[in-house]
Amino acid sequence: MAKTLVMVGALDTKGREIDYVRERVSRHGVGTLVIDFGIMGEPQFKPDIRRQDVMAAADADLRRLSSGEHKDEAMAAAARGLEIVVRRLYDEGRLHGIFGMGGSAATSIATAAMRCLPVGVPKLILSTMGGTDMSAFVGTRDITVMPSVVDVSGLNRVSRRIYANAAAAIAGMVAEEPPEVDVDRPLIVASMFGNTTRAVDHARSILEHNGFEVLVFHANGAGGRTMEGLIADHVVTASLDMTTTELADEVCGAMLSAGPDRCMAASRASIPAVLVPGCVDMANFLGPETVPERYRGRNLYHWNINVTVMRTNAEENRRIGEMLAAAANAATAPVTVLLPLRGVSMLDAEGLQFWDPEADEACFETLRAKVKPGIAVIEADYNINDPQFAELAALTLLKMLAAGGDVNAGGVTDGDIP
Repeated sequence: MAKTLVMVGALDTKGREIDYVRERVSRHGVGTLVIDFGIMGEPQFKPDIRRQDVMAAADADLRRLSSGEHKDEAMAAAARGLEIVVRRLYDEGRLHGIFGMGGSAATSIATAAMRCLPVGVPKLILSTMGGTDMSAFVGTRDITVMPSVVDVSGLNRVSRRIYANAAAAIAGMVAEEPPEVDVDRPLIVASMFGNTTRAVDHARSILEHNGFEVLVFHANGAGGRTMEGLIADHVVTASLDMTTTELADEVCGAMLSAGPDRCMAASRASIPAVLVPGCVDMANFLGPETVPERYRGRNLYHWNINVTVMRTNAEENRRIGEMLAAAANAATAPVTVLLPLRGVSMLDAEGLQFWDPEADEACFETLRAKVKPGIAVIEADYNINDPQFAELAALTLLKMLAAGGDVNAGGVTDGDIP
């Protein structure tokens, strides 16, 4: 089947550049469909889908917005309409990849449409914003970002090479046949950090042995948001949330927060979940000079040249415990809280830098007190990275799944699990 790349852009200002990329893409045997979301001037070439169609999808008045007096409103309408048009093309089987290019406005509009497409659909934005923090544009989707280096303004010896590289990259992604996947294996998501790698790897191997496919997410803010976005898409069977460290960053105002609702997705989606206060002993900053003045006297550990972690204290751990308890209490599917009494991370072990039983106990005690009756809180006399704790976490989740009766990928029954 012929593949089609959907190209989106403002053809009044970037038409020449988009047309150049379109011609380069065609050399790779990939078809194109161009959508114009320009507002002001006339398109520099005829698109396949006009700006009038984009604005009509958003129920917006193009004539009024093209006056230039309502730029913010025009951008919002273009983004809203483009999302609708792009999603419709995908649902109709007419979109196999998407490409956009331009400055901050075009990047904002194009990536809004990209974010409405499933993970795995090729997405490339060639942007003047490529060297900056793109997290707001990318969100939780697999959008590939290519810096334009020079402004997207005309064709020259630098831009031609970059545009040609972009064309080759997205054409290759679109033309490539997706790998075969075993869709019969139910999905489990798990959260991991460098300080819980041993635990999660061991738990993952047990779950995979029992017939599940495990998607592991790095608990670095974006990873937690992505994991919870996937849960919200209702394609996940269960959650092994062993590394809830992003709550520590939320409480401390550090750099890897996934927001105050982190851990709530599984409860809202009504899927079984195991919750562990993993790595809640640490909040993350960049170099030592980035640690706020109020924290300079705290227990700091230089994880690498770019990351400094701060040991959380008892008060911060109480607040984290309250957030975890709120997530557990909101669940409408089975949920179990596991407490690793000998430390919540690799650094939080007896004799090591972050060993602080008092701070840990503040979190544990809050969970014991705040979790509703009927929700299991299991205490284990292990460090989180001990193999026995990883086995307990995996087997606890398998037991909940087996008891539910609706998922039993590996033939596990309640009686098989201790």
